[in-house]
Amino acid sequence: MSLGDPFDNLIINTDNYKHCHYPLYPPGTEYVSSYVESRGGLFPVTMFVGLQAYLRDYLMRPVTLEDVDEAEYLMREQGMHFNRENWMGIINDHGGYLPVEIEAVPEGLVVPSRNVLVQLINTDPKYYWVTSFFETAFLRAIWYPTTVGTLSWLSKQVIRIALERTSDNVGILRHMLHDYGARGVSSQQSAALGGLAHLVNFSQSDTTPGILAAKRWYNAVAPSNSGPNSEHAGFTAWGRDYEVDAIRNMLETYRDHGVALVLTDSYDHENCVKNILGGELKELVQNFPGLVGARPDSGDIVQVTADTTEWLMDAFGYEVNSKGFKVLPPFIRVVQGDGVNMHSLKAVFIEMERRGLSAENAVFGMGGGLLQHVNRDTNNFGMKANAVMVNGEWRNIAKTPTGADFKVSKAGRLALIMEDGEYRTVPRDSVSPEQNLLKPVFRNGKLLKKWDFSELIANSEAPVPEAWYADWVSELHAGPSKTPVGAGV
Repeated sequence: MSLGDPFDNLIINTDNYKHCHYPLYPPGTEYVSSYVESRGGLFPVTMFVGLQAYLRDYLMRPVTLEDVDEAEYLMREQGMHFNRENWMGIINDHGGYLPVEIEAVPEGLVVPSRNVLVQLINTDPKYYWVTSFFETAFLRAIWYPTTVGTLSWLSKQVIRIALERTSDNVGILRHMLHDYGARGVSSQQSAALGGLAHLVNFSQSDTTPGILAAKRWYNAVAPSNSGPNSEHAGFTAWGRDYEVDAIRNMLETYRDHGVALVLTDSYDHENCVKNILGGELKELVQNFPGLVGARPDSGDIVQVTADTTEWLMDAFGYEVNSKGFKVLPPFIRVVQGDGVNMHSLKAVFIEMERRGLSAENAVFGMGGGLLQHVNRDTNNFGMKANAVMVNGEWRNIAKTPTGADFKVSKAGRLALIMEDGEYRTVPRDSVSPEQNLLKPVFRNGKLLKKWDFSELIANSEAPVPEAWYADWVSELHAGPSKTPVGAGV
């Protein structure tokens, strides 16, 4: 997502030191190949997403003379070397578009980590240096949405397993996790890119930049749903003695919207659930034409989610589904949006199962835990050169540092194949082009493949072996313990 001038200037959207790298290659260098991968880390898999947004917003915009002048002034001001001839050549020889070809796996695809996701190479030997020049912005454009998308995808698998174990209604899966992260991220760009990544997995979001990003860059049609949700200012403005009036007002105001998510912790959450929703306003809640959500926004997430479910069952009753778990009436649910992260979500479901409560009794919202609590090292993303052509001969190159095995990079031009149900990164020349899942998506300023958001969703929902992420969900399969599960995980 562009920020406008001067931030959109491709020549300065990088680390300053990139400007001094071009003469450091061997004499006679003609081509430089680089690739991007997750080198392992917290997540066992990666759901690839976000590349198209960067290509459309940055690499399809030509470098101009004004960009060159601006960059030259800035670099000289900082004492950094600047080669004006390189960039004037880009303008004169290629109309300002970077002479580079980029190939990638399909967006939305879920691949075990340590596999190649993207590979790029220059298309004009005169500009061998360009492949690595824009690494800073390029890697950032990939690692962030892919990491958020992967976190969201893994959360989806946790919820799916919980539903399969305790619910007859697995079809609600895409509606179970809401994005509340807009206020918890560092920038609107992050909200846009992380927000669109989450929407590949779930159809719920209040992060407007993410919705717009999915529509703008991937042609998404109605990618998200939301509904009337309260905040403390609107309720506490009535005063503590009039909390019941504040909630009644919301339920009456939004009757025709079919949903009203009511904050219950403005003062005393237990009292609100038991004596207001389940007491004075019980008839209004029961007759609400849609869903009323009781939304605790504080406390121990594990205990308060299960406690609130049971208090609502005491007031409104429940049914027992075919799997032997209790389910609230369809007009009332718990909406838990506080303290939800990749770890606490599992703990909540384990505790609900321990108490005999179906996972479908609660829906969830994730904020900073979704969009902000990640960094490049979460899944150890890296972009490294893997091959160079010098004087007409290819050299396979790799980084092999001591003391950090995960930083050892892959040598040689690469391909990704599916073989015997497993993805494998192999030498490019060892397989046919048809076998290679890396496909050209961009060349010399032109988009070669335009992914539609519906394709991303379909790719993300393609079945994958649970063995790929078995450790991530092992706690759920182990079943609940005999003592309550705490939130301190």
